[in-house]
Amino acid sequence: MATLIVEGSDLVVKMSELEKFEAVHPDIRVPVSAIRAVRAVEDAWPELRGIRAPGTGIPGVIAVGTRRGSFGKDFAVVHGRERAVVVELEGASYARILVTTPDADNVAAEIQRHLMPSSSFLPPPG
Repeated sequence: MATLIVEGSDLVVKMSELEKFEAVHPDIRVPVSAIRAVRAVEDAWPELRGIRAPGTGIPGVIAVGTRRGSFGKDFAVVHGRERAVVVELEGASYARILVTTPDADNVAAEIQRHLMPSSSFLPPPG
């Protein structure tokens, strides 16, 4: 299962070997300074946007890889209907990163600890 961790000045999407194969991509690294917001969501699927190119996808089951659209590129590692962390980026190679994790609130809070005060943690609605 993919994890989001802060290593030095980077946010890293660490993927299993299978996820790297599904994504057609190695682990993702983006500067922490590019993070504009972090939030936990109940369901990752409504957060997906664009078309998968390249990657692996079965609607409602798996969406792993790069997503492309008029917004640019997002990167997703979505398995099942678990909670997820959405990381909004600016000035990075991806506009958003979306990763499912059962511990979404704690993962989002941990990323938030490493951000500058101008960034925001947006708790899930409700």
